[in-house]
Amino acid sequence: MSQYQEGSLSLTGAVSLGTGVMIGAGIFALLGQVAELSGAWFPLAFLVGALISGCSAYSYVKLSNAFPSAGGIAKYLTKAYGKGSIAATGALLMALSMVINESLVARTFGTYVLQLFGEGAQSFWVPLLGVVLLIAAFLINLSGNNFIGKSSFLMALLKVGGITIFAVGGLWATGFSLDGIFPREAAGHPVVDYIGALALSILAYKGFTTITNSGDEITKPHRNVGRAIVISIGICTLVYLLVALAVSANLPIEKIIEAKDYALAEAARPAFGDFGVWFTVGIAIIATISGIIASIFAVSRMTAMLTGKDMIPHRHFGMPGNIQQHMLVYIVVIAILLTVFFDLSRIASLGAIFYLLMDMMIHYGLLRSLNDEVKANPAIVVTAIILDLVVLIAFLWVKGTQDTLILFVAAGLILSLFLVERWFLVWQ
Repeated sequence: MSQYQEGSLSLTGAVSLGTGVMIGAGIFALLGQVAELSGAWFPLAFLVGALISGCSAYSYVKLSNAFPSAGGIAKYLTKAYGKGSIAATGALLMALSMVINESLVARTFGTYVLQLFGEGAQSFWVPLLGVVLLIAAFLINLSGNNFIGKSSFLMALLKVGGITIFAVGGLWATGFSLDGIFPREAAGHPVVDYIGALALSILAYKGFTTITNSGDEITKPHRNVGRAIVISIGICTLVYLLVALAVSANLPIEKIIEAKDYALAEAARPAFGDFGVWFTVGIAIIATISGIIASIFAVSRMTAMLTGKDMIPHRHFGMPGNIQQHMLVYIVVIAILLTVFFDLSRIASLGAIFYLLMDMMIHYGLLRSLNDEVKANPAIVVTAIILDLVVLIAFLWVKGTQDTLILFVAAGLILSLFLVERWFLVWQ
């Protein structure tokens, strides 16, 4: 794999990378998870999640215009907090949330493939197929930027087109009637559940941050990084909303929650039968493959930059090649472990917690140290912080009553990252 290549990714390629991560994980892996918390109102959860993500994206657009870098978020945190344990921990939270996203997509790949054979989401084949996908994505990433950019564009076209066909076809099967999609009365979910659902819907959009990690590898980065972020969020908002409406129109909310790990495939069955299931699984396979490739591509760049700046520990362990190749190995190994030992719900929860924490660090760091250079509107940035905080608190409350273990795992990982970084930066 080559070193950084300035101008090696076009605007189209950058948009393809962003949508590749978002659509791969977002709509296939998270739709059922969001529906479980928000009930029949889950299409609105994706719309509100887009608005919150758009507010957060403002900071990233301003930062990327001012400081385009292959390090992306790691670069922003370093400039805001200095080269220390806080910046390094924040960057690793982002990196880990991206690796978590990879394991989320990997298990989704396995779950959807097994729908062709009538296997359930609890089959041992789910993590096994996920591991195979991760290894294949690792090998593809060794090919370099040009191949990745071209393949991401082709896969993005196929999956966006395919998912759009699914959504329009699903709505056509109901006569494009939206009657009954939204309940006339509240379903009795606590308010905190609806707010907590937004944490997962925001996670479905977080793929736009991978664009910042390509930084000056994108042509005309001072302009195109921000444009790529806006375009990616816009495309995904439209796709998510259409799909959510189509699923809601064809499947009762009880069935959506029951089949939460493969809700799209199940929703295709009433309208189109087995053909609809096969078509949906085919699109899911394309979406998850491109999502894995794009995510590994982005996180390897960011962690390589952190290593180059002596902000995270690194050992060659006798491996040949450069640091980026070594980071690919570490990333894929961690993703494989998560894929094997965690289910979709817990993987998504960890990813949401880590991402929201890192996101608030970005916004606060911009206001604290960088706004003289960035010239952002403080009101928008403060609003983004407040929205993130409200959603995070609600999500932690929900998980505290449903799955306390995941809170201890998250807290333990965050504390461990900080302590390791503190030790490394003091004693290196």
